[in-house]
Amino acid sequence: MSTRTPIAFLKGHGTENDFVIVPDPDNVIDLSPAAVAALCDRRAGIGGDGLLHVVRSAAHPEAKGMAAEAEWFMDYRNGDGSIAEMCGNGVRVFARYLQHAGLIAEGDLAIVTRGGVKTVHIAKDGDVTVGMGKARLPEGDVTVSVGERSWPARNVNMGNPHAVAFVDDLAHAGDLYSPPPFSPASAYPDGVNVEFVVDRGPRHVALRVHERGSGETRSCGTGACAVAVATARRDGTDPAVTGAPATYTVDVPGGTLVITERPDGEIEMTGPAVIVAEGELDADWLETVVR
Repeated sequence: MSTRTPIAFLKGHGTENDFVIVPDPDNVIDLSPAAVAALCDRRAGIGGDGLLHVVRSAAHPEAKGMAAEAEWFMDYRNGDGSIAEMCGNGVRVFARYLQHAGLIAEGDLAIVTRGGVKTVHIAKDGDVTVGMGKARLPEGDVTVSVGERSWPARNVNMGNPHAVAFVDDLAHAGDLYSPPPFSPASAYPDGVNVEFVVDRGPRHVALRVHERGSGETRSCGTGACAVAVATARRDGTDPAVTGAPATYTVDVPGGTLVITERPDGEIEMTGPAVIVAEGELDADWLETVVR
């Protein structure tokens, strides 16, 4: 019989971008990269594209300087255990967890991420809208490749790096098991999320994505935002130029997100967020797998 204190967890997803959620308000659980990778393992662990470590901002050294702006810090980890700056779908699921736990109600709140403080609105219909901040579009040509095919890509930074390539067929993205090669290497010294995009109709696109550190995922919130920004520039609907908001419907393999970029550059993402299970981790198992 275990003498260790069980660790609570939940499982949730946003457009099938799924996460292990570990509530840890006082930041006392040691979540090493090996522990995160073990928890996110789909065969030997719980399974997830990433992990949401729920910590009060004041209790985390990376977030305590922003504790006056937002009570909660989303300490997000990729499925391989590496640390990431931001995850758009993750923010929605993080907010849904806080509501599920009775820590917040529907309406507005702020959440600290490594990509800055994000504003969130939980609607009565259940959808969650996240203020994703402004995109940066670094200068310089970028190319991504799959097999013998290559495409020019738009470099878009949403607090994390993206390369957006418009293709004729999403099948051209290949299996996306390994990171698609890109050039020049200097464009993304820490790797990149790569989106392959096709048109579905007026202001309506679909994507497949290879997420840095996770492989192909069913959805990527920051990726959907990057795609909407790149598509608006391609279509000549840049809100900073037209003075009108640009809204795009973005189909991801796991569902649909709606992205709006305003004339001031601020981007909002709206979509579902679902908690599907909760339980307790075997602390002895976790200790064993990270030795």
